[in-house]
Amino acid sequence: MIIDRIIQLFLAFLLDSVFGDPVWLYHPIRIIGKWISLMEKYLRRIFPKDRHGERLAGAVLTVMVVLPAFLIPGGLLHLAGKLHPWAAWILEVFWMYQILAMKCLKTEALKVYDALAKQDLPLARQRLSWLVGRDTEKLSEEEIVKATVETVAENTTDGVVAPMLFMAVGGAPLGFAYKAVNTLDSMVGYRNDKYRYFGTASARADDAVNFIPARLTGILMVIAAALCRYDISGSWRCFVRDRNKHLSPNSAQTESACAGALGIQLGGTHDYFGKPVEKPTLGDAKRKAVPEDIRRANRLMTATSLLALILTEFTILLW
Repeated sequence: MIIDRIIQLFLAFLLDSVFGDPVWLYHPIRIIGKWISLMEKYLRRIFPKDRHGERLAGAVLTVMVVLPAFLIPGGLLHLAGKLHPWAAWILEVFWMYQILAMKCLKTEALKVYDALAKQDLPLARQRLSWLVGRDTEKLSEEEIVKATVETVAENTTDGVVAPMLFMAVGGAPLGFAYKAVNTLDSMVGYRNDKYRYFGTASARADDAVNFIPARLTGILMVIAAALCRYDISGSWRCFVRDRNKHLSPNSAQTESACAGALGIQLGGTHDYFGKPVEKPTLGDAKRKAVPEDIRRANRLMTATSLLALILTEFTILLW
């Protein structure tokens, strides 16, 4: 069982590194997203429209999304195992590969880089809007670079390290449960008028499941800075100083380490849904952020992810 899980994680990581998310392959997370949208409409109709009603509806939504995301894959794996043990084993590897998102994140970030390399700011803003929740219509080149770097740094936790840790413990079913929480947060976990109360449970669930992974990823990113020959001392200094300077308890863990490694400053005030949201600055502005920093952030994410894989596999072996 231990050796199986080690091999499964390695193969899933390898498949994601090589193939990413092919456009022709329907991703299970899209099913989760559609279920969230459907249940949100239903729950908003039956629960009171006041603060307490919306919070309760949001809590019910979280349970009704996360529980099936764990039980359905678990049930299907059980049925596959009845057919043949190898059927369940292969299906789980395939699902674990789909849960990881390193190659996809790198690809989407490079699409922004390519647009900037062509000096096509409107295209870069459009491609960035597929990655972030903030308003992108008026961003300058440097702001586009910073937003892309922040996304790569933050999603090193969400897209790679955290799901890897959860899958090490509970296989693909627990990995899907984690991604359900993550998807809930990305869809309803906002602090705007629409989701201020309805999204409370989803946002707090996401904070909870990412608490340990985000901090581990931040530390691994500091080490990865040395492997990439970036500024390891700056990465460590900014990580220690700035990792808790964020509205989210987790986002700045990796963003601060990344900012310090690259020698740029991230964070600051940005518009979300037409309203400015003030965020603390992370890192030191030793220089202006340039498009090449997107590629540097991708290399840092790759090195961090490899370190996380090695650490996870070694931990499973000792366990």
